[in-house]
Formats: sequence, C-alpha cells, structure tokens
Amino acid sequence: MDERRVVVTGIGILSAVGAGREATWAGLLAGQNGIVPTTHVDVSDLTSQVAGQVPEFDLAQYIDRKEARRMDRFTHLAVTAAGEALDQAGLDIAAEGDQIGCMIGSGIGGIGTLEQEFDVFFHKGPNRVSPLLVPMFIPDMAAGQTSIRFGLRGPNYNTVSACASGADALGTAYEVIRRGDAVAMVAGGSEACVTRMSIAAFANSRALSRNNDPETASRPFDVDRDGFVIGEGAGIMVLEDREHAEARGAEIYAEVLAYGQSADAFHVTAPAENGEGAARAMNLALKRAGIAASDVDYVNAHGTSTPLNDKFETMSLKTVFGEAAHSIPVSSSKSMIGHTLGAAGGIESAVTVLSIRDQKIHPTIHIVNQDPECDLDFVAEGPRDLEVRYAMSNSLGFGGHNASLIFGRYEG
Repeated sequence: MDERRVVVTGIGILSAVGAGREATWAGLLAGQNGIVPTTHVDVSDLTSQVAGQVPEFDLAQYIDRKEARRMDRFTHLAVTAAGEALDQAGLDIAAEGDQIGCMIGSGIGGIGTLEQEFDVFFHKGPNRVSPLLVPMFIPDMAAGQTSIRFGLRGPNYNTVSACASGADALGTAYEVIRRGDAVAMVAGGSEACVTRMSIAAFANSRALSRNNDPETASRPFDVDRDGFVIGEGAGIMVLEDREHAEARGAEIYAEVLAYGQSADAFHVTAPAENGEGAARAMNLALKRAGIAASDVDYVNAHGTSTPLNDKFETMSLKTVFGEAAHSIPVSSSKSMIGHTLGAAGGIESAVTVLSIRDQKIHPTIHIVNQDPECDLDFVAEGPRDLEVRYAMSNSLGFGGHNASLIFGRYEG
C-alpha cells in the first residue's frame, strides 16, 4: 500500500512573545524580545533571573476552573494550544474521533507540581501529599488530557527526548498517519519549566546564561553568548492525511515531507564533535523527502545560545549544505522566546510552517558581534520576505537526540 501524504491544517502556539498563533508570529516577525525578569517564582537567590514567560491567556476557553486545578501548567499550555489548532482545522471530531489521535512531547512534564509536593512531603509529611500528584506531573498528561478534553480517541502517547521531544512527537505522528493508523493527529510539544528547581539545576550545570540583562541574555551565534535562557510554551499542530483534508475542503498550510532522527552516542549534554549527529538527521530527512540540500530555502535552527551548540550546529549545517550553507537563511526563534525545552520542536516547527504560509522569515535578534565560527546568514538585520518552498526545522536534545523535520509548500 502506498504511504499517505501528510499536511498541516491547524496551528496553535503559546510563547513568550504572544498568547496565540498570530500573536506569536507577529511578535517573531517584529523581532520582539520575549525575555523578561522572571516573575513566576522567586529567583532572587539564583544565578539566572530572566526567562521567556507566556503572557496571560484564556485558560477557561478550553478548561474549566475546577479541572484546571487538577493539571500542571504544562498541561494548561498544551490543551490551550491544541484547542487553537483544532479550532483552525475544523475537524469533525464527533464523527471521526476514533481516527484522530494525539501525541504531545514534553521533556520534563509537571515539574512545578512535583516541586510543590516535595515541599509538602518534607515539611508536612507523606499523608499530606496530593493524590493528584501522579496524574499532574507525569509527562504523558499533556497528551492524555488533550485527548480527554477534545474526544480524540485515536493513537495517544507522548515522546520524551529532552529538547527534541516536540519534534519527535510531530515526526512520530506523521508516521502514524503515513501508515494509515489515523486520519489526523494533534501533535507537538509543551513545557512549563520556569520553576526554582529546574532553573537551579540548569544553572548549576552551566547550561543557562548568567547574563541577567533581558536584552542580551539570549543571543544565539553571538561571540559573547554564555548559555540559554529558559522558557515555557507550547506548539501544537494538526497533521492530517492529505486526501482526507482535500476531501473535506480544509485549508492546508504546508505539507510534512520528511522526518529524520539520529543519536550522537557521544555525551549526555554536549553535542557530538563537529555536529556530525545532527548532520546525519538532516541528511536522512533530505533523503526521505526526495529533495537535494540545495532545494532548502530556510532553516529554523535549534540555536540555543550555548557556546557548543551554536558552534557545532553551524558546522553540521556546513556539512549538510556545503558551500550553499552560506546562502541559506537560518534563524533562531530562541533568541526571542528562550529555550522551551520539550516544547521547542513543536513551536519552531509551527513557526517554520507559518514561514511557508506567509513567505516570510523572522530574524535572529541580539547578534551584536557574530561569532566568526558561526559565519552563516542568521538574518540578523530583521525579518525578510523570502520565497520558501522547502524549509527545515532542527531540534537537538540532551542525551544526543537529534530530530529534523522538512516541510514543503502545498501545491494543491
């Protein structure tokens, strides 16, 4: 049986530059800085005191107040972004819920709830620990609760591959549709790690920037970068069988062309030398898409603002694209929204699809002194109108997880 083709029919995003798809997209195109002094938790005694925080959003649109108290914030973000994507897609879930699934990645899950309940455990005793702790903090609850909220009765689970989780969820959902196990999948990533424990842990591992100036803390590919800025958010898309979408007259925003994965098998936190693992994932995606590297018009990079990632990711792009690497625009969404960990691949893939939809790409902000070792076109001057037929989104995670997704313009 021929494998099915997969398209995008809905997008939902919550990020530090906007509560909603169009607000986020407008903020990114405007080069808006979403990094702010951290207010979700007390960080006065922590070395990292800035974050990418999602602005206030209408949680009650999809979750009533009583049920919301039974969910961690990462689930709130996921359900809200999924609701926005489903509203746009217009699927008949009542009729086809058995054939519509949900796959949402999260690298850490409900760490905010876990931290609170550990405090209860140590200070008030085990009998005071909430019976809701487990169904609030386990990472699959973003997918589980989204399925429950909207009646999605098809394949349902979550991916956990650190900062590649959202991209792997999209890639796996794409493969579910291709093999005929669902007509549509609600997929992406969600994370809410602006918490004291996660900030302390990342900071003590020297992964976070110690620059607490919101205007310069997140600066991918700049020579003075010193670590990433933690962020929260969710990026969810509705992926759908192309024939199914066309038959119901759905608006199609792009086609998912390929998904490539690889492992560095090198180090728990550092990328493989010369970015060779990331390069293998990109090359595999290109091979599966059936296009040449020279066909790619835009790359949304992982671009974390850490010294090693940005250097080795640049090297991996040169390995894959050769001399053409210098002429392909590359930008980092994290320069504006911070590193949203397991949500990053979901948000950045959605942004890549919006680039195809509008034929525009957003800039990488805060590049003041571009690192000579990161010598590609990082769109530092501002947004750019660009003909985008094929675009790539890359996500790389602790543990050596690499994921590359290729999207194409829908030709009708």
